[in-house]
Formats: sequence, structure tokens, C-alpha cells
Amino acid sequence: MHATIQIILQQLNSVILGKEVQLKLALACLLARGHLLIEDIPGVGKTTLSHALATTLGLKYSRIQFTSDLLPADILGSAIYERQSGEFHFHAGPVFSQLVLADEINRATPKTQSALLEAMEEQQVSIEGETRPLPDPFFVIATQNPSFQVGTFPLPESQLDRFLMRIQLGYPDAVAERRLLSGNSGRELLSKLSAVTTTPQLLALQQQVSQVQCTDALIDYLQALLHFSREAPYFSNGLSPRSGLGLLQAAKAWAFIEGRDYLLPEDLQQLLPHVAGHRLVSQEVGEHYNSEALLKLFQEVPVS
Repeated sequence: MHATIQIILQQLNSVILGKEVQLKLALACLLARGHLLIEDIPGVGKTTLSHALATTLGLKYSRIQFTSDLLPADILGSAIYERQSGEFHFHAGPVFSQLVLADEINRATPKTQSALLEAMEEQQVSIEGETRPLPDPFFVIATQNPSFQVGTFPLPESQLDRFLMRIQLGYPDAVAERRLLSGNSGRELLSKLSAVTTTPQLLALQQQVSQVQCTDALIDYLQALLHFSREAPYFSNGLSPRSGLGLLQAAKAWAFIEGRDYLLPEDLQQLLPHVAGHRLVSQEVGEHYNSEALLKLFQEVPVS
């Protein structure tokens, strides 16, 4: 199975240049059965990453462009009356895919943003009085413009909490950018990709992630991190039990990608900023993603 992981990462790295860590984080998020939030400026490869991931893993892919006039029915679907049969028939929306890109999610109104809540949490949607299951696997990648850009609606805490991880791609380094400028465009590179896994194989990988071993000492360390986030004066609110479960599962996925069937403290430390950063609010700065406040967790909580 680890050979399959290496093939997946090799193909992704051939399209998204110089972003090895971010690609591993995105894959870990999917293998942990979470959802991914990417916040960054336009043009750094967010859409290309989602498309490359879907193609490489052989997943049914759909992209939803969020705008201020987007309605929940545009995401979920709706029942349409058909004259020939004299009945209403449900037409599924783009959310009924295995990998959904919610592009520029914070450009839509809160009502439309909330249309994804049930889908992301329950892997189902309730429409016209009927509950409809979503495909398995089901993975949402949402891109978000920085809040200082015009025309954005900040994601509420309940929506942010639905994302297991939040990452940034950032600008490429000089070597990767040189290769990008000298080679083919991302669209041309995407057209050359092919699926390297099937849906049953991907589900098997997700199952193996859940079997990664975790000692009692590491559970103690995780609990200490959670407790510190709730009691320390650095944060306005602490990490919830769901955050702790998410961190544990994400760390297991990271260990699995690294070729191990057991967890290390370094796995929790590697994933903590990406799992906790969008959930914790700095008491002093009053905003999410404050790296100095997150650093306190590592400095003041000893490894068991």
C-alpha cells in the first residue's frame, strides 16, 4: 500500500511543483476522511491541486463556483416538474460527487455556505423531505480568499469546524517557479494525468489509516494539548473533543503516508497547526491562524 502512496504523491508533484508538504497534507486529510480548507490568494494552484487529486485518485469531480447570488439549490439540487410524467423528479446538484471543489466559498452568503454543513458532517443531504446519501468517499476542498479582499463573507465558526484541516499553498520557491515558467501550463499537465487508484483501493487505504497504532502515552499527550488549549489564557476558546478526534485521525494518516503503522509525537505536532489553527482564536490578537499562540502549545505541553 505504501508503494501506492508514493505513486500518488509522485504524480501530484509532477503537476503542483515545489509543494511536497502541502500535497502530503491534502492527501492525509482525504485519507483521514476529513475536508480541506485552502486559504490563499488567487493564482497559486488551489484549483489545479483539487483537479489533480481527483484525477489521480479516480474520483468523480465537480467544481462549484461560489458567488454572492448562488443559492442552496444550485449546490444540492432540486425537484423539477416534468410535464410528460406529471410528476416531480429530483435533479442532483454538483454536491453529489466524490470530490467537490467549493471555489471561493467565502464569496457566497452565509445561507448558501450553510448548505454544505449537513453534507460535510453527515455525508447526506435532506431535500424535499427525503434524505439522500452522498458518494463514498466524499471529500470537500474549499478555497477561501483572504478576508481583506472585497466581497467576502467570513465563514462562521460552525462552518470552519467542519473542515478537518486548513492549509496555505503560498508562492513557489525560485526553482519550482522557474520550472513552471519554462514548462507546460497546469491545464496541459492535468490533461496528461491518469488514475492510479480505484475507489475500492482508496477506501482500503482509508481503512488502513484507522488501524494505525496509538499508545496510551500518546493519548495522554493529546489530552494534555486539548486541556492546555482550554485552560491557558492565550486562546478565547479551547479545542473541542471533535477537534481532538480529528487531530488523532489526521496524525494517523500522516504516519501512514510516512510508511509507518504506529504514531509518534512528531505526527501530532506536525498536524496540530493545520487542524487547530482555524479553530483557535488568539486572546491577544483576536483572530484565527496566529502562529505565535499555537507555538505555546508545543512550548508548554511536555511530551509524555
